[in-house]
Parts: sequence; C-alpha cells; structure tokens
Amino acid sequence: MNRHVYHLVAFGIFLGLVPSVVGAFQQESFTTRIVTTGLQNPWEIAWGPDGHIWVTERVAMRVTRVNPADGAKSVAITISEVFQNHGQDGLLGMALHPDLLRSGANNYVYVAYTYDADPGPELGRRLKVRRYTYDPRAQTLANGVDVITGLPAGTDHVSGRLAFGPDQKLYLSVGDQGSNFLANYCNLNRAQELPSANDIRQKDWTLYQGKLLRLNPDGSIPADNPVFDGVRSHIYTYGHRNAQGLVFGSGGRLYSSEHGPNTDDEVNLVEAGKNYGWPYVAGFIDDKAYVYANWSRSAPEPCATLKFSPTAAPPPSVPQQKESAWSHPDYKKPLQTFFTVEQGSSTIAAGGLDIYTAKNGIPGWADSLLVLGMKKGLVYRLKLSSDGRSVDGDPKEIFKSTNRYRDIAINPDNRTIYISSDNEGSTTDASGRTVRTLENPGAILEFSFKGAPGR
Repeated sequence: MNRHVYHLVAFGIFLGLVPSVVGAFQQESFTTRIVTTGLQNPWEIAWGPDGHIWVTERVAMRVTRVNPADGAKSVAITISEVFQNHGQDGLLGMALHPDLLRSGANNYVYVAYTYDADPGPELGRRLKVRRYTYDPRAQTLANGVDVITGLPAGTDHVSGRLAFGPDQKLYLSVGDQGSNFLANYCNLNRAQELPSANDIRQKDWTLYQGKLLRLNPDGSIPADNPVFDGVRSHIYTYGHRNAQGLVFGSGGRLYSSEHGPNTDDEVNLVEAGKNYGWPYVAGFIDDKAYVYANWSRSAPEPCATLKFSPTAAPPPSVPQQKESAWSHPDYKKPLQTFFTVEQGSSTIAAGGLDIYTAKNGIPGWADSLLVLGMKKGLVYRLKLSSDGRSVDGDPKEIFKSTNRYRDIAINPDNRTIYISSDNEGSTTDASGRTVRTLENPGAILEFSFKGAPGR
C-alpha cells in the first residue's frame, strides 16, 4: 500500500472556535497507511492478544479480526439477533477478557448490541451485553450467553461502549436516548433519575438512561457498587449524555469521552457514585453557552405542538434553567471540554478514547489521553498530570484527515496507532469546511511514529 509521511503539527485549542491560545510548537513525524477497507461502520477496535485488530462492525453485525500486516479480514461471528436501522444502533461495544488466549478457562469476548425484545410485530428495541467463547483453532466465536438484557435503547444516544476493568468488572455506557433533543425532544430526559428497590427487583432498567453501569461478568450487581437513595443497582455514575469512549489508566482510574449538545463535549474522570450534571449542566457550571430547556415540560402549549430547533431560542412555554441554578453534593466537573464558547456550535463529537502510557515510547506522550473528534477528523492529545486527576496544558491536535474517527487502539510496540473511520456522516476538510464526502470510509488507518526533531 502507498505510504506517505505526515508532518503533524500539534497546536493548542482549535483556532477560531475559542480565543487563540497556542501552546509550545511541536512537530512529530509519522507514516500513515490504510490497513484495510470495506468495513461496515467499524465501531469498536481493540488490539488482541493474537496480534490482530478485533473490530465490531455496527451495520454488518459481525466481529471481524484484521491482520495489521496485510489487512486480511477474518469474520469471527455474525450475530443475527442484532437489530439495526438508524445511525447509532447495531453491534456496538466489545471487551476482550484479560485472560483471552492466556487461559483456556476465560477465552471470552463480550459485546454490546441492540436487539428487538418484542416477539410480536411491534419493535421493542433494547440493548444487551452477551458473552461469546473464542475457539482459537477455528478462529471463531460461539456459545453465546446473555449477560444482561432489556437495557434502554432508543433512536439516538444509545452509547454502548464496553470496557473490562482491572477489578474484573464490566463497565457499560448507556446514553440518555436522545431525550429532549432533535426527534426525541418531547421525551423527558431521565439521566438524573434513579431506580427504586422495586425497579431492581423487577429487573426494570428503564432508569438506566444516561448512566454508566458496573456489572459482574455474569451480569449481576456487584456488592460494592454505589448506593443511591438506599438502592444498590448496576449504576456506577449518572448524569451522562452520550459517553462514547471508556478507558482505564494507571491506578485503575477510569476516563470517559462524552458528546455535548452544541458545546461542551467532555472528557471525565469517572468516580463511583458521582453525578456528572447532565441535563442540568453541559461541561463546566459557567452559564456561558448552555441553558437547560426542558421541552417535555412545556406549558400551556404541549411539547408536541412546538417546533424544535437545536440552535434557536425555545418558545416561552418551555421552562429554562441556567447551569448555576443547579447544584448537587456529588457533582463531578469534567477534566476537559471541547469547546465552551459564548455563541455558535463547536462540538467535536467526541468518539473513542484511549490512553498512551509508555514512558519510553513517543517522546512527551506518556500518560496522555487520546480523544477522537468525529466532526473534525482529528485526535486530541491531553497530557495528564502526574496523579492522573487533571490535564496539563492545552489539547494538541494530531492526525488530521477528512474522516470521522470512531475508535482507536494502540499497538503494544507503543509506536503504532490504529484508528477506525465511519462510513458516512459529516466532518471537516483541511480548510475547515463541513463536508460529507469522507476520505477513507469504513477503514482502519495506521499511524506509525518515525521520530521527532533532533532525534
């Protein structure tokens, strides 16, 4: 395949969206190549212990293994139960058991996907987590076992990012289902609501919307999960909008990347029992750009008679509340936002998230979060503080292309980074124009570090 060298210039915050703050100039040299194409909306990618890139294809409903050397693809399983008919459902997250191919007892791969839970003609879209066993001889997945079923899944903000923690627990993001937004603008946003003890007994997971869940590998509720209002459930944190990235860093710290509305995509340090503010707060409590307009509570005009706009001011019948009017003792502010502006739309549509930890790899990159921006075709590198609890300096922009970056994986050589790209959607080209023609649809791209100035 053709190779060409990108000389990537890392700036500060994206110029023109916020006041210009340009950090120290840095230039790094990478080669890039297309590893493989022809994937159908690759959603999750992970480096496997077999030296392959494992991929979930959201629309094709299959788990595929890709040989990074030559791009050869091998389908491990096609899951016929997956239901997919819009832009955010289908086969989503995947977590490889830490013992995969290291212990014959735990050759497990966990996946999250939407399915039709209604046996009749009506659609009952739900989200589930299912465990499969990998057969290394046949190189296939089989013997599926449901871990948890019946989770909320609507037509927007499904989330579905899945991670296996160092505590041997599964972590799953469940979005707010797009409530109070676009086609779902009359639906009450329930990201702040918590289930009752009876809900949990009945396995009614309705109020898991806008939450991050923590599960035992068999789907049961961990005995050390947080207790909210006297009830222990799968809920680990709440007040989330649409978390599309999860990654564990040093010391077992968990980070997430999350879509904002028209401003304030977030990167969060996720801590048990914390409230992340949505829908009362987007980003920081600063009253700069976001006001919570609760369309579902419109009166006297009912919501269904109103026309929703994501940018125009809502009509007077819609209750509005500034961020500073809300407070909560367990509120946790984000580590970083992209971007907070006084006016206008400037979200990056934060996609997947990974952490670069190598001390002797790419110079200056140790302990950096790598955040994907789908709307910008960029990766943002955030240097973490020594304790991993804050960000040092401004985001650095790297790997610009005219693509929608969906997920990211790091080769154990610590010099090679893989990024998957969506098949459709909008992004920006090199001039900053919004375009819908993507450079590498349905592909995995490789960025290989070749050096830095003076090295």
